[in-house]
Amino acid sequence: MYVCKRDGRKEPVQFDKITSRIARLCYGLDPKHIDPVKITQRIISGVYEGVTTIELDNLAAETCAYMTTIHPDYAVLAARIAISNLHKQTTKQFSKVVSDLYHYINPKNDIPSPMISEEVYNIVQKHENELNSAIVYDRDFSFNYFGFKTLERSYLLKLNGKVVERPQHLLMRVSVGIHGDNIPKVLETYNLMSQRYFIHASPTLFNAGTPRPQMSSCFLVAMKDDSIEGIYDTLKECALISKSAGGIGLHIHNIRSTGSYIAGTNGTSNGIIPMARVFNNTARYVDQGGNKRPGAFALYLEPWHSDIFDFIDIRKNHGKEEIRARDLFPALWVPDLFMKRVKANGDWTLFSPSEAPGLSDVYGDEFEALYEKYVAEGRGRKTIKAQKLWYAILEAQTETGTPFVVYKDACNKKSNQKNLGVIKSSNLCCEIVEYSNPEETAVCNLASVALPAFVTVSEDGKTQWYDFKKLHKIAKVMTRNLNRVIDRNFYPVETARKSNMRHRPIALGVQGLADTFQMLRLPFDSERAKELNVLIFETLYHAALEASNEMAQEEGCYETFEGSPASNGILQFDMWDRKPTDLWEWNSLKENIKTHGLRNSLLLAPMPTASTSQILGYNECFEPFTSNMYTRRTLSGEFQVVNPYLLRDLVDMGAWNEAVKSHIIANNGSIQQLTHLPQELRDLYKTVWEISQKGIIDMAADRSAFIDQSHSLNIHIRAPTMGKLTSMHFYGWSKGLKTGMYYLRTQAASAAIQFTIDQKVAEQANKAVSFEKLSRPQYIPYENISNDGVESEKETRAKEDNVTTSTESAVNSKKRASSPSDSTVSNAVTLTESISSLTMKEEIETTVLEKKTETNEEFDIFNSKVIACAINNPEACEMCSG
Repeated sequence: MYVCKRDGRKEPVQFDKITSRIARLCYGLDPKHIDPVKITQRIISGVYEGVTTIELDNLAAETCAYMTTIHPDYAVLAARIAISNLHKQTTKQFSKVVSDLYHYINPKNDIPSPMISEEVYNIVQKHENELNSAIVYDRDFSFNYFGFKTLERSYLLKLNGKVVERPQHLLMRVSVGIHGDNIPKVLETYNLMSQRYFIHASPTLFNAGTPRPQMSSCFLVAMKDDSIEGIYDTLKECALISKSAGGIGLHIHNIRSTGSYIAGTNGTSNGIIPMARVFNNTARYVDQGGNKRPGAFALYLEPWHSDIFDFIDIRKNHGKEEIRARDLFPALWVPDLFMKRVKANGDWTLFSPSEAPGLSDVYGDEFEALYEKYVAEGRGRKTIKAQKLWYAILEAQTETGTPFVVYKDACNKKSNQKNLGVIKSSNLCCEIVEYSNPEETAVCNLASVALPAFVTVSEDGKTQWYDFKKLHKIAKVMTRNLNRVIDRNFYPVETARKSNMRHRPIALGVQGLADTFQMLRLPFDSERAKELNVLIFETLYHAALEASNEMAQEEGCYETFEGSPASNGILQFDMWDRKPTDLWEWNSLKENIKTHGLRNSLLLAPMPTASTSQILGYNECFEPFTSNMYTRRTLSGEFQVVNPYLLRDLVDMGAWNEAVKSHIIANNGSIQQLTHLPQELRDLYKTVWEISQKGIIDMAADRSAFIDQSHSLNIHIRAPTMGKLTSMHFYGWSKGLKTGMYYLRTQAASAAIQFTIDQKVAEQANKAVSFEKLSRPQYIPYENISNDGVESEKETRAKEDNVTTSTESAVNSKKRASSPSDSTVSNAVTLTESISSLTMKEEIETTVLEKKTETNEEFDIFNSKVIACAINNPEACEMCSG
């Protein structure tokens, strides 16, 4: 049997040669569990006559990927093989790759079709020696297999269908695209991204350095007018944005309801659903960046609109096709008055905006006054029980996971953009909260910090802690990067340029919070995890404000700064009536902001990180793990993956075997029924379905005091009922959340993977086994160590890892204007005291809902006792059936 080499020669397939190649890539991996001979045996079984060395490497990588359930190091080895294969097929020099991309000629029409902008090409050629020598290709091998395959599928640039970029080329292209000919900043950004401290959002990775560098992720579009011209002008704007890889949030509160009079034709309106179907087809047709990912529009509507019942059902799988728009994402922009009426089982009047204008233009007391005025004047189309609409919303959420819920009053009352006007919607993912109008389309540029990168282990390996100083430093770099993106960006529509240049909002997010907790051995719902959650977001907010203030001193504050809450010394935590911890010094920062201003109106908005967290190999954003075993899909097939932290623990304990694996699959990725395992291990590896949603909402509220936009908060309920959903929504609303719910996630009764297991084997998992006690570093909370100790340990780690570069050293040498207190714990307020001082609103007051006779048969199905139970007993009702 022969193999075809890359140069065209043929050689006999040699077992030892394959084994030798794999063995060379096993450096640093656990030799007790990684067996090159065993891997080669599996590879040989799939070899065929005339197989190429490229195909052989792909087969080897896939084989190792399938073996990741044996030990997590197999995922590392799979990535090394795949990346080594890519390196053999691509050009090493960055400048040469950029030149090839710039001089690309479309073979179908012989027209020059450069994939790199002329500016970036000239910069790279001018500084080729400096840029080429700065790239560390070994850092490609830090990606895991599934992260690399994500890059390969959608992010690395291709010529004629063949990948020509390496991951390091991508990161350098992005760095040059952001900073241009500022080479020190280019190298700083490249080094930090290549060492996996942070990553920019997908549109930035797609488009930075290209002829049309549209690097923004989120666009908040206003319906221009309730007319054919206004609707189709808005549709065109959405299409142009989607073409350039932007996700869209569109508010349609001003579109008249079904049956409303049309003066121009003496006819009546068909309402918002037929219009929504037009937007639905546009989202399907105009995908983001040319088949890289589908177009995505979220439509926002307030619940007083008389088409609301049809709107919340647009994603349902049944019903008339002409009233469905299943590729859109319905979202509710909920005023507090609606929640009060639901709580009191009161009446709720529905209006057409053409007959009751201005309701979307006011919030709070002004909204309530105008609403009551229109009710008194008899302008309503229909009056129903608020709970009837509430149950329809819950039914739609149970069936489709939508509509999203964002609270209008919380978003407007606690925004640094409240001086601009009334905010009327969020974005596609419910984390961006910015002002938009027909002349200004709000825009936001995103990046996420990899939180696990700041877990620090002592030299002796016995203790570990979280490095807030390093996190602060990196967050400042990210803030400057995102601010630079505003100026370097290509804007698909002029309204977006106008808004972004005036207000300059940005959005820092996170990924890997659950990874961080598990690395530090902190159960997700533990008190220490809750403390760390607050400190992380306080650090990010302080760093972003400090960097934005420094840029304001250098370049001037953003145009609309005067009159904003920040201009009066009011920051996000002040709007929540919270006090920050003693970790950072806030008073002098506030004074600097009042004196010099900010360069950016908004700074933090933790986003879902669905794709970028896969690239870096961490769990999404701030969410707990949904399962300890799941399936990863690539173009090559489906692969079983086990939570790497759990797998490493079980392997090191000697407790990992086929029976345990089958048991985890049979229990939907849970280890809670493995009673032979220590309780602390089972607590550490709880999935999101085993963590109280009340605790998840509490943690969301805790960090929200340091998030000046909002965050994409999913709610997970294994088996949702009206009682559980009502309890969850009202608890989040009472906590003052801006985003009440992004998606509702429910758990299927069984998954396809479960049908592949041997139940008899799974039943053997809990038989008594002997296992070794784990030896892991002990977590030291912030208050128990001095900051000098943290810094010195971090420096030691940097030397050991040999990752310090000249540009990183330059970053390290910059002193912050306000650094953490250097006092030891004896002089500091403990974290427990600090967190307890962050008082929340009182829990939902006890209300007795009067039972009323309801003739409507549909409403009668849901007796008002259900909602009374849910509101009155928010904690108990979490577990009841409703």
